[in-house]
Order: sequence, then structure tokens, then C-alpha cells
Amino acid sequence: MAARLSLKDVNLRFGGISVLHDVSFDVEPGAIFGLVGPNGAGKTSLFNCISGHYRPSSGSITIDGDEVIGLAPSKLARRGLARTFQHPALQLKASVLENVLLGGHTRLPGGPLSWSVRLPATGRAEKSLRSEARGLLERAGLDWAADVPADELSHGLHKGIELCRALLLKPALLLLDEPAAGLSHAEVEHFIETVRRLRAEDDMTVVIVEHHMGLISALTDRVVVLDHGRTLLEGTAAQAQSDPRVIEAYLGKDAADDAA
Repeated sequence: MAARLSLKDVNLRFGGISVLHDVSFDVEPGAIFGLVGPNGAGKTSLFNCISGHYRPSSGSITIDGDEVIGLAPSKLARRGLARTFQHPALQLKASVLENVLLGGHTRLPGGPLSWSVRLPATGRAEKSLRSEARGLLERAGLDWAADVPADELSHGLHKGIELCRALLLKPALLLLDEPAAGLSHAEVEHFIETVRRLRAEDDMTVVIVEHHMGLISALTDRVVVLDHGRTLLEGTAAQAQSDPRVIEAYLGKDAADDAA
């Protein structure tokens, strides 16, 4: 079931440097929500706070009403949170299928001991996950590469593999960190269609950090624009693209004056 994400007055500091300032917003279940802003705006830092890689200095982050600040990424994964990264962290010598299967480890029964001794329940679960992983690769158009080592494929295909790996968790909340970075125009269009199809077929909430405004416009219901760690605007992608404050943050004051 799709999750509801809420942030209230989230602050993040590293020593004397303030990275995020009182960031607040709500993402409704089933929505596709965008986080946009210029380089250094705090987008990935905010993602790291949501996914448990950073602990905010203050504030609240809840998923379906439950406070999650302080939970490790592994515990958040068991609660249905999955994410991708700007640079896919794949096992390059392993096959595409093996890389995708890494996303299902939290769904295996027992723990490392039962996995190592290959209990029957573990074997059945692994067989089921393998079938699901192949199904995800087929949905993403990557089934032909299931047994190919990841290092033989392009950066764009690595992004697709990482997405399939995240989806094997069956997430209620999926965080996508710059999924279009380094992709060709055709690959971006394919990614947009893939996420649209996922939204139609799967019950999940999606939050995207992205610079590619064409992708943000095509996919998101609402966006938050960050600038120097502060919320500059919350609204639709169209509102963000036409707002002089956003234009100034991206392009400078002269461009904002021309737009006005």
C-alpha cells in the first residue's frame, strides 16, 4: 500500500554549516512528487535524511504517521522504503539478475544463519524472488540481459537495473535520486514511460530528485523547489518553471528580471 510521507521543520547541520533549514512538506499516498533546485540546494541531503543515511539535527520525518528519524536504512527498507542513487552501486562482475536479487534480501525469511544453511523456506523464497526479478526485468525491457554481467552494459541500462532492484523490495515509498542523469533523450523518454506504467500498475508513492525539468513536468503531481537548503516554492512543475524566484535561483537575477 502506498505510503504517506510528511516532513516538518527538518534541519540538518554539519558542524557550523547549515545544510537544510526548516524544510516541511507532505506527499500523499500514490503521488509522484518532485524535489528540484540548483546544485547545492540540499536535495540529496534531504533524500539522505529520509532514507536514514543522515540524521537530521531537528525536525520530524514520518511515514504513515510513524516517526522514522533514527531508523537505519535496513529498518526503513523493511518498512517499505526503497531508493536509487545518483550513481548506481552495482556489482559489476555479477549478472544483471544477481544485481536485481540483491534488492530482495529483506524479504527472505530468517537471517544470515538460515540463509547460509539453505533451509527449505529460504530456498522457496529465493525461487519466488528470482521469478519476480525476471518479471521486473521484462517489464523494464531488460529481460534479454538477465544473465549478462553488469559491466558489459551502458550507464543508462545500469539505471534500469537499479530501478528493478529497488522495485523488488515492493516499496510503499520509492525515492529516485537523479534517475535521468547521464541518460540520452531516448532513455529519458523510456524511463518516463516506465514510471508512468509503474504508477498505473503498482501501489506506491514516488519522490524524485531531478534536474531534468522535462521529466519532472511529465511525471510529477507537485514539486518542492529548494535553494540553499530552504523551501523556495511548493506547487506544480509549471508553476515552478514560471516563477521568477526559481528562475533566479537557477539562472541568476538578470534572467528572472527578463522572465518577469
